[in-house]
This record gives sequence, C-alpha cells and structure tokens, in this order.
Amino acid sequence: MCRNIRQLHNFEPRATDEEVRAAALQYVRKISGSSKPSAANAEAFARAVDEVAAASARLLDQLVTNAPPKDRDVEAAKARARAAARYAA
Repeated sequence: MCRNIRQLHNFEPRATDEEVRAAALQYVRKISGSSKPSAANAEAFARAVDEVAAASARLLDQLVTNAPPKDRDVEAAKARARAAARYAA
C-alpha cells in the first residue's frame, strides 16, 4: 500500500472530508500510475477520486470498534520516531 495513505478510522476528532479525499486521491494516483492525468483521462480520474472518497466515507461511518480513539498527535509522534529510526545514518 502507498505509504502516503494514512489510517483514518478510530481517531478523535474523526477524519475530515479533506483527509478522506486526500487518501482517495493518493489511492487513485497509485493504481493509475499517474500523479496528474492527461486531459483525455482527467474526467475519469476525477470521477474515480470522487467515487473512492464517497466509498471511503461510507466505510468510515459504518466501522465500529471497542478500542479507545487514537490521538493524532501521539500517532504522529510515533510515526516520526519510526521514521527517525528507519532513516538514521
């Protein structure tokens, strides 16, 4: 999976529409192999992003968990620590 796509479920506050759309955009870019589609493919690309974002939003709305919500700042700090360990020289 693309490293730029982040988990959006079980955070407080919940994922915003912008975060869902950004993840959808990354997904469509990854599977299409293109970060910027040609003019001939722009409409299909945009429609795919809209559809993936809508499906993702529905999924996030329907998921349930008993786990306590995660804190974005704590998770970001963990990710930075993992990156520092991975890229340490």
